[in-house]
Amino acid sequence: MLSLFARVGISPSMSTNDASQRLHILERRRQIREMQKIDNLQAILNIALNVSVGDKEADNVDPDWFFSFCSLAENIHSPAMQELWGKIFAVEVSHPGSFSRRSLQTLESLTHRDAVIFSRAVSIASRRAGDSVPRVLVGYHVRKGLLSLIRRPVPEQLNISSFGLSYPDLLALQDMKLLYASEIESGEFAEGHHTQWRCGPETFELTSRRAGVALVYYKFTSVGAELFRLVGRQDNQAYMAALRQILGRVFIVQ
Repeated sequence: MLSLFARVGISPSMSTNDASQRLHILERRRQIREMQKIDNLQAILNIALNVSVGDKEADNVDPDWFFSFCSLAENIHSPAMQELWGKIFAVEVSHPGSFSRRSLQTLESLTHRDAVIFSRAVSIASRRAGDSVPRVLVGYHVRKGLLSLIRRPVPEQLNISSFGLSYPDLLALQDMKLLYASEIESGEFAEGHHTQWRCGPETFELTSRRAGVALVYYKFTSVGAELFRLVGRQDNQAYMAALRQILGRVFIVQ
């Protein structure tokens, strides 16, 4: 406790009765805070300089974006979060417009623990060919018909908590505005409808076996989709195996 408070210029033995002493304490605290901000920005710059984003480097970064970035980034103290901010700056310099100011404001409020939860969602997220918005596929929905009255229903969704993303994690991501607040169903597919997907390094194709089939998923928000590109992911083979198995009931999975 003492060492943490010492980082912001506070100790239990400080005397604040004397006016000159109070001014000294206030000035010392101001200097400590300002130096911490400088140290934070230097750390983020050093990380950005070592991020490889190709040969292209643009000189038309929006100055309003840049100063918003600095005013937020100077308060990022965690080395893990500084790494994210360094990557964002490197990508933005190379490809201006990649990250909105709204994304920066969201990221500024995230803790390292929040980033870990988000990385779990990223690790089981898929993107459809031609679509930049990731989705966590969890199962399918079939339009009800007469057979549903006589045939025992089968499980239609995965329990994704088995693959590292618990229900409280989902709620946290929704509260952070990184995922939309409820499950979403795609439109119903016609028989033979074909889509291509990618989950990490693995690609797969889905062809509906019958009409009236829809995918069920959690969709990343626009902010979540922007940050998706920066977060390191761990391949989750168990999730992919389970997803292939459950979707295989109504899709040809290749």
